[in-house]
Amino acid sequence: MENNNQNNQDNNKSKKPVRPGGLGNPNPNQPFNVYWIYAILSMGLIGMLFFGQNKTIKKVDWSDFQEYVNDNRIESIVVYSNKDIAEAKVRSESVNYVFGEDAARFKGNPFINVNIPSTQGASEFLDTVKKEKGYDIKVRFDTTSEIWGMLLTFAPFLLIIVFWIWMMRRMQGGPGGGGGGIFSVGKSKAQLFDKDAGVKYTFKDVAGLSEAKEEVQEIVEFLKHPGNYTNLGGKIPKGALLVGPPGTGKTLLAKAVAGEANVPFFSISGSDFVEMFVGVGASRVRDLFRQAKEKSPCIVFIDEIDAVGRARGKNANFGSNDERENTLNQLLTEMDGFGSNSGVIILAATNRVDILDKALLRAGRFDRQIYVELPDLNDRKEIFKVHLRPIKIDESVDVEFLARQTPGFSGADIANVCNEAALIAARNKKRFVEKEDFISAVDRIVGGLEKKNKIITQDEKKSIAIHEAGHATLSWFLEHANPLVKVTIVPRGKALGAAWYLPEERQITTKEQMLDEMCALLGGRAAEEVFIGQISSGAMNDLERVTKQAYGMITYLGMSDKMPNLSYYDSSGQDYTFQKPFSENTAELIDAEVKAMIAEQYERAKELLLKHAAGHNQLAQILLEKEIIYAENLEHVFGKRPWVSRSQEILQNKEKSKNVYDDPDPSLPPVPAE
Repeated sequence: MENNNQNNQDNNKSKKPVRPGGLGNPNPNQPFNVYWIYAILSMGLIGMLFFGQNKTIKKVDWSDFQEYVNDNRIESIVVYSNKDIAEAKVRSESVNYVFGEDAARFKGNPFINVNIPSTQGASEFLDTVKKEKGYDIKVRFDTTSEIWGMLLTFAPFLLIIVFWIWMMRRMQGGPGGGGGGIFSVGKSKAQLFDKDAGVKYTFKDVAGLSEAKEEVQEIVEFLKHPGNYTNLGGKIPKGALLVGPPGTGKTLLAKAVAGEANVPFFSISGSDFVEMFVGVGASRVRDLFRQAKEKSPCIVFIDEIDAVGRARGKNANFGSNDERENTLNQLLTEMDGFGSNSGVIILAATNRVDILDKALLRAGRFDRQIYVELPDLNDRKEIFKVHLRPIKIDESVDVEFLARQTPGFSGADIANVCNEAALIAARNKKRFVEKEDFISAVDRIVGGLEKKNKIITQDEKKSIAIHEAGHATLSWFLEHANPLVKVTIVPRGKALGAAWYLPEERQITTKEQMLDEMCALLGGRAAEEVFIGQISSGAMNDLERVTKQAYGMITYLGMSDKMPNLSYYDSSGQDYTFQKPFSENTAELIDAEVKAMIAEQYERAKELLLKHAAGHNQLAQILLEKEIIYAENLEHVFGKRPWVSRSQEILQNKEKSKNVYDDPDPSLPPVPAE
């Protein structure tokens, strides 16, 4: 009984219903296409055109044909022996006589057709006329092929039919394609990286991101050994959201997860769901999950999910966002609806997690958020080692120095630095990439291209030298200022000069450290006022940074004397667009505190410059002569720096392989040796 029931069920499944009006279409989801009606009408019109051309050959009787031959009105004759038919071409001067009123119609194609009594009779008649009258009539005997004639007749129709079928298959997405629509507009654009083909990425290809790799390792274990978790009653997570700035390796990390798990990997961008046609985004979401279910267990990676997962109702824009919301609703349904998506894990990446819809972030959809932050010092060292593998480097290249020189750089930025250094070395005809090439690459990426041919007067050059020397002097005598690497007055990008520092990577920053940084930034403007007597527009960038830092210290960090311990920072990411969280009186107080803080540091900068005026002038003179100076030149002018920076200490003790953040406090007593 069970077998019979099973057979009946299979038979019922095999019989697909025919949709009414579908003209026997076995697929009810794809009804009869109206474009076939247009195709039939077009072929009918073309057929009428072609068949109408057959009337350009005039049919005549045998007696009339004999008259035309006797009167020398025929130029050439072709006799088809297998059909007893002759086709003759009329001389141009006899077209009016033969065709009469239709002469204008036949002037370009003056042919007549006649049924001959027999091939032998026609041959004897033509020989007699040519012999008696001496006419120059070309006579040829031939046979016709019916198949070839039919092919010549119907070849245009066959080509049109083939072309139309090809167009219909393209419009319907090909045989067995899901989604349908014109030119497969409703099909998913996800790129499939199958486990049996293509290059596999593993965690060895991902440098740094140690914390993030530990979290995604669990996803790999879910896919490899799901029974270890389901046996205990647990459920495999539906998805994980990778959050981090651009270029930090979110996509690469997702590919590594797929490579480690050895499962198919679907990759698609969030913008691929958005289309101008209504319902296309939801259709692509359905098609994506349909393909994923067929390939399960697998991973679906949606890059830049904020393009489709933006919070609903906040930016309605007069109803024009309905299509985006429909796409999001379909995505929410597919991720955690009534349907089962067992074996399909969703990975998504975004750098705008604050604007995502709350329904998308709840448990059961994206169960966890994995933060992929900018690499720290140790991570940058590992990333440099990965990108330096294919590059021929010199012994002078210090990976630790490069890592210290690139704070705030993402993995993509570091890859760009390595590539740019190789290009610079190749441009200079070098056999190996040296340390100077990497420094030039960092300068090129951060500051822009050198403009050595920029027209600058001697007075302007002197002003720039004094400005940059002011920055260098203050950074040397301020304890918490970033250590100087080099100073240049060569124009680069939009800047007429620049000072390069080795920034400190602090986990926390004190008020004194921030004030020292502000004072060093104001050193250029202060040097102009003290040593030139007038200020210029060259300090615009410095003033912008100082102003932003001052407002941040007062409004966000609560580092004001008159407004202590107050913070107006909104961690939700929603800026105060229409109203501020403080009153007008408080705003005036904030402005006054900012002005007082900047003025205090400006006066402090002028005092330090006046105290070290001789060294500053000497430094400016060296800049005018050499256009670039390094930290060694400052040590020669001012003497050894009173304070040993954290960066220098790490570089001097690089033989000690330890974490930079575990350095002992010099104020503490040393640990006794065992």
